[in-house]
Amino acid sequence: MLKRLTLTFLLAATITAAAWPATANAHSLTSDQVVQAKPTLRVQSSAFGQILFDSRGFALYGFTKDSRARSNCSGACARAWPPYILKGRLRAPAGVKRSLLGTIRRADGRRQVTYAGHPLYFYVGDTKAGQVRCQNVNEFGGLWLVVRPGGRLVR
Repeated sequence: MLKRLTLTFLLAATITAAAWPATANAHSLTSDQVVQAKPTLRVQSSAFGQILFDSRGFALYGFTKDSRARSNCSGACARAWPPYILKGRLRAPAGVKRSLLGTIRRADGRRQVTYAGHPLYFYVGDTKAGQVRCQNVNEFGGLWLVVRPGGRLVR
């Protein structure tokens, strides 16, 4: 009797284990849903003090040539300084002022994240989380500066 119970238990455990990956995947989140669940911005320490980063830890920059809530970076500029495009909803964790977080519509219709009215960008040379390789650089007719949690650009 004990042998039969053990054998029945082992058979049931094997069937459950074999079926588990298929059922687990059916209920897991898609990569888009996971990205949308992360905060839009976060505050992190850098060589320039506390500044804004995206949810992956990549530095965000403002462009002094932009007017309030309007991007002046497209074409070659946007290839070197890709705009931070929103996918999903804006999310603000502790340290990020929700009242300063917003979006603008780019010419192509995509929504670019703004902070204190500054459209936000990445720098293509920042290839790892935490890097800030192009602070206070003059390109495309303006300065590129990292952004403080209070919304000011760091000079």
